[in-house]
Amino acid sequence: MPVKAPESEPSESEYGEDKAGRKRLNFSLVRGGPFSRILRGANLNDDGSVLLRTRVIVISLLAWLPLLILSMAQGTLIGDHVSLPFLLDIKVHARFLVAMPLLLVAEVMVQRRMGDVVDQFLARDLVPQEAAAQFQGAISSVSRWRDSVPVEASLLALVYIVDMFVILRGYLAPEVTTWYVTSSVMGAELSLAGMWYFYLSLPLLQFLLLRWYFRIFLWARFLWQVSRIRLNLFATHVDRLAGLGFLSHTVNALITLAIAHGALLAAHIADPVLYRGAELKQFGLEIVAVVVLVQCIVYVPLLVFWRQIMETRWRGLIKYEALSSRHAHEFESSWLRADFSPDKTLVSNDDIQSLADLDGGYQIVRGMRLAPMSLRGILVLALATLIPIAPLFLTMMPLKELLAKVVGILF
Repeated sequence: MPVKAPESEPSESEYGEDKAGRKRLNFSLVRGGPFSRILRGANLNDDGSVLLRTRVIVISLLAWLPLLILSMAQGTLIGDHVSLPFLLDIKVHARFLVAMPLLLVAEVMVQRRMGDVVDQFLARDLVPQEAAAQFQGAISSVSRWRDSVPVEASLLALVYIVDMFVILRGYLAPEVTTWYVTSSVMGAELSLAGMWYFYLSLPLLQFLLLRWYFRIFLWARFLWQVSRIRLNLFATHVDRLAGLGFLSHTVNALITLAIAHGALLAAHIADPVLYRGAELKQFGLEIVAVVVLVQCIVYVPLLVFWRQIMETRWRGLIKYEALSSRHAHEFESSWLRADFSPDKTLVSNDDIQSLADLDGGYQIVRGMRLAPMSLRGILVLALATLIPIAPLFLTMMPLKELLAKVVGILF
């Protein structure tokens, strides 16, 4: 069971207020937890974005700057006496100067926008009064697990276990010397910069990433708990999702996390493409896998509402078809009976308009979607994931040649 946060952690009441004085739920995937409390104690964290720049700079430099200094001290900053000097290791720079800051910025984006999404369940009266306690219980459960000390301690332990027994073995290749590995009579050994890299910098990045996956799990679990509530859904809602269309805005909340995954992907393939003669198309499977992973992170949790949406659609179709039958009977009795008067005007007649309105409502119900996802959202996520690797596409075609082709197409 998750452990309650210490008494020094700011308490969360059931409701808060925005700047306009309106009540809103105190839902947060990112505010709280042992690591956040450590940052708060170091004056690097708050409930908003005031300290974001300081937090990003300090944490990123903690991971990257000692590597620069130690590499300089041991003579592996630049030069050809090692196979890979520090300044040419694009993977390290992309990880700690691009991906890590994005993982930190993503917390602020999620804090701002995900709470607005959850607020809509009550703002739109989707949660019945008798289920209000169950809904609030789901929110409280997120807070308890998010603030759990054993959970974050387990994530950190898992990171070090994987690093020591899996990742480090792959890096300690005896035939290769780099800024982080040196050769000796005892075989391959970590340099001073390598020790900082493998014992602090890399685990910190992996911990931040793994903590994000745990938060996505909490988000999915919260939505699953809410999906167990019989929500007040409406088949004729114009969003064609029975009133749950606002959940598609989670794309906006998680877009920075998608870019961070793209940066990690770029870090993985940049060195082989730029220095070892590999072609970008050789990494097609990895690129597709990361794009699919990001899509799953955002959209799979939303699929838990498909049953309620489809049940609402089915009930709506039954009711609309019954209403349409009654309307058709009355319409034909009034307009198509044998003794219909040709002098009866059609202009501005309410019966004719009601027939069109009824058909419009029926088409809304019939066109309801399975889940709060759209082609536009999928494309936006895919594009955001691919943005960091866009410069690598120039290795497949020189920029001058690419521009010439574009000009040829346009003119």
